[in-house]
Amino acid sequence: MPITAAFAVPHPPLIVPQVGRGGEKQIEATVRAYERVADEIAALLPETIIITSPHSVMYSDYFHISPGAGASGSFSDFGASQVRFDEQYDTGLVREICRLAGEENFPAGTLGEKSSRLDHGTMVPLYFIRQKYSDGKIVRIGLSGLPFIEHYRLGQLIKKAADTIGTNAVFVASGDLSHKLRDYGPYGFAPEGPVYDERIMDVLSRASFGELLGFDETFCDKAAECGHRSFIIMAGALDGVSVKAEQLSHEDITGVGYGICTFFPDGEDGSRRFADSFLSDKRAAIAGKNERSDAYVKLARKSLESYIRSGERIAVPDGLPEEMLTEKAGAFVSIHKHGQLRGCIGTISPVTGCVAEEIIRNAVSASTEDPRFDPIQPEELEWLEINVDVLGQPEPIDSPEMLDVKRYGVIVTCGHKRGLLLPDLDGVDTVEQQIEIAKKKAGITEHEKFSLRRFEVIRHY
Repeated sequence: MPITAAFAVPHPPLIVPQVGRGGEKQIEATVRAYERVADEIAALLPETIIITSPHSVMYSDYFHISPGAGASGSFSDFGASQVRFDEQYDTGLVREICRLAGEENFPAGTLGEKSSRLDHGTMVPLYFIRQKYSDGKIVRIGLSGLPFIEHYRLGQLIKKAADTIGTNAVFVASGDLSHKLRDYGPYGFAPEGPVYDERIMDVLSRASFGELLGFDETFCDKAAECGHRSFIIMAGALDGVSVKAEQLSHEDITGVGYGICTFFPDGEDGSRRFADSFLSDKRAAIAGKNERSDAYVKLARKSLESYIRSGERIAVPDGLPEEMLTEKAGAFVSIHKHGQLRGCIGTISPVTGCVAEEIIRNAVSASTEDPRFDPIQPEELEWLEINVDVLGQPEPIDSPEMLDVKRYGVIVTCGHKRGLLLPDLDGVDTVEQQIEIAKKKAGITEHEKFSLRRFEVIRHY
């Protein structure tokens, strides 16, 4: 049986009367909308309630599905220990999701933390649901640091698992919107906050789930949202299905956005296979970019593809621009996949006979030896986007005021510890950020003295 309904809901503990102690009246429209969601779930009599929560166990490269027979929890962290939950997990659905993930080599399962304590991102929805409906087991799933498309793929796996075992399930995507909507809010204000809220509520109210995949992750981070990935998993669980969507509420009175939408399936619809569309468009865009890339990037790609496919390092090929064969310089090769860094390694000063050799060497290192990532696999090659930075000569500087995050990279040195950060990186907007990231990479602590050097790059795409 397919998933019978889905709901995008927030999780402010304030909304629970025993926690809010009257403060919940600030978001009365959200309370009323939540009560309607609970009524609709109760009317469906689901065997299973699938909940995705940003506050469950979260890993950078793995989706955690809560293990064991069940879990309990309370709002004791919020001064209301009398509000308790004892929930049973749907172990059959969990097993099926894990089985499918294993078959498809997808990074999801019950490995990792074994805590049986429920998080508030799960308990807030359950508070309202259990007022109206006491039956039904739950499945609790955490988010990850993986790209948005992988969250959609997890939703597809969940849908396939529910269909396979015939579970009558509803999907609850728990997640607040922006946390930076008001100066007086607990997290302050960012201009991206209101833009995110307006855009996400428009997308959800139209059930235009393909657009969820098009949000820039840096923009989402600046907006300080916490539910986007949860909503994407939900969208994947409704892949290929026509959906009737309704926005029930949207409030931002506390400086945090709370939105509630309902989604009811309305038959199969092949035009709504958004992962297929996204990947097709992405494949075409990368192929076009590869055609337009210059000799530096084409050499890096040729080097890493040869090594990943055959384990062989290429020799310097014929036909390269003269300066790649005669000039020496440090070079960094950066690799991205679905908008996220997949590897980046380089040399500050040249260690080979020419720029071409530097690129060949560092492309292999970036794709197979970056300690932050597993080696790139052959099936990933078509999704890789590559750029090459050729470094100018670093020069000492006396003050951070001599830096510019768009123009200069920075090298931070303390004794034998040295950290480098390239210029003009997404999400690095200030010199202070640039220096702190470089210090962290070097392992330089807050109270250690350090020196600065800056450098310019020529970036090749």
